[in-house]
Amino acid sequence: MFEVLFKKIAEIVILSEEETEAVKTFFLPKKIRKKQYLVQEGDSCKYLTFIEKGALRSYTVNEKGNEHIIQFAIEGWWITENSSFFKAAPSGYNIDALEDSEILLINLSNYENMLTSIPAMERYFRIHFQERLIALQRRIAITLTYSLEQKYIRMLDIYPDIIDRFPQHLIASYLGTTPETISRIRKQLSLRK
Repeated sequence: MFEVLFKKIAEIVILSEEETEAVKTFFLPKKIRKKQYLVQEGDSCKYLTFIEKGALRSYTVNEKGNEHIIQFAIEGWWITENSSFFKAAPSGYNIDALEDSEILLINLSNYENMLTSIPAMERYFRIHFQERLIALQRRIAITLTYSLEQKYIRMLDIYPDIIDRFPQHLIASYLGTTPETISRIRKQLSLRK
């Protein structure tokens, strides 16, 4: 079950066979069903999660019951509630499965022990978190400056798998709009082609 994880790690650092076997000992492999929660808002997020197969999302629900998706995570991606995982704060949002999924869980103690005992993994996570910070800043800039159509086009460019994989109402939630608006944007784009 570690194939995708080690493929992603190898894009950044090289692990010896001993290090590869050691990394496996820090993770808990798990299968979860569609709609199963990893964490609910207000609870403690105990794991940093890697998706081997399937899809998860993190989201909040406002006082009107509307969902606002913060992040999609598909094969090869990580997901957690950072402030809860790293600072033991109550989770500010929910994480659940959008599909039946196979995941790898690592708790904070194992994460810190792994980084201490395998320096290549510390380098991997440093580079990985730098890339995530860049992506987050890009998303904030896009959210603040682009029109909805531009946001949708940008999402098509950056995450084509997500657009094809998830229903329109989830895409709308991620972009902060309604499914009807996404339908209009799709229609306008198809008419221009």
